[in-house]
Amino acid sequence: MNVSNFPFTLSNMSKVTICGAAGGIGQPLALLLKERLPAGTTLALYDIVNVPGVAADLSHINTPVKLTHHMGDAQLDEALKGAEVVVIPAGVPRKPGMTRDDLFNINAKIVKTLIEGVTRNCPKACIAIITNPVNSTVPIASNVLKKAGIHDKGRVFGVSTLDGTRANTFVAELKGLDVTKLDIRVIGGHSGETILPLLSQVPGVTWEAEEQKKLIHRIQNAGTEVVEAKAGAGSATLSMAHAGAKFTVSLLRALHGEENVVECAYVEADGLPTPFFAAPILLGKNGVEKVLPFGELNAIETEILQNMKKELEANIAKGLSF
Repeated sequence: MNVSNFPFTLSNMSKVTICGAAGGIGQPLALLLKERLPAGTTLALYDIVNVPGVAADLSHINTPVKLTHHMGDAQLDEALKGAEVVVIPAGVPRKPGMTRDDLFNINAKIVKTLIEGVTRNCPKACIAIITNPVNSTVPIASNVLKKAGIHDKGRVFGVSTLDGTRANTFVAELKGLDVTKLDIRVIGGHSGETILPLLSQVPGVTWEAEEQKKLIHRIQNAGTEVVEAKAGAGSATLSMAHAGAKFTVSLLRALHGEENVVECAYVEADGLPTPFFAAPILLGKNGVEKVLPFGELNAIETEILQNMKKELEANIAKGLSF
């Protein structure tokens, strides 16, 4: 049985490619998409190692999503050819002793190579980038597409969905609310102090100033919370896979005609505080249909927004100059 809860079967065949499908995020992401995507979808799994085993394992799951698998540089083009959506969790997590520059240099090269593959094989695909540091890897992707002459800023997304799922979870726990009824918008970037959850907009909830500041800090540093809890054995893979699947399903729904699909994502758009910025997005048949206003901020949120700009602009500049 397909448990995707899609209200329709796709009228046209669709292909979703995961680049990095054998990794810590890629494997659970592939599992969730095998379960949730509608009949009529091909899920293409790509990585540089271990993909045949992942594909064999997933192929035993009785949903109508078709699987293909592709491994190594020689099969990248085949994996991407004709894809409607490309999801990129490929890369390495930050490890003990690794600087942020080390992480950037490795993952930036990986993203550049994969986006070059997109330019050759699926130039109209929507691209959902999970690879960290998202604040910089999304500008890298945009630059590659611009140099190839096929850039459409409405089709490139940094997946910041996990910040919202964490905000929903933590607020529900703290305030005794139904987590399934929360949809807290998180704006800014996707790392540390560039993450700004708009807690003041949660209906029916009031905040003491220190309480709000403390929870914002927890949401901003939730990734470190997981790394420390795993004691060197990994980072936030399962929750990120959940968030990545949620965003991918929403994007595919909108691309195939469902209306009023809104997700927060890190995108390039005019009229935002920085050239790339996470904001609520109305998704449509061509990707970003409209960047939505993020409403009134209270004094704490306004201060955080002002303070984050310098760091976010530096992250963006680093990506653009790569």
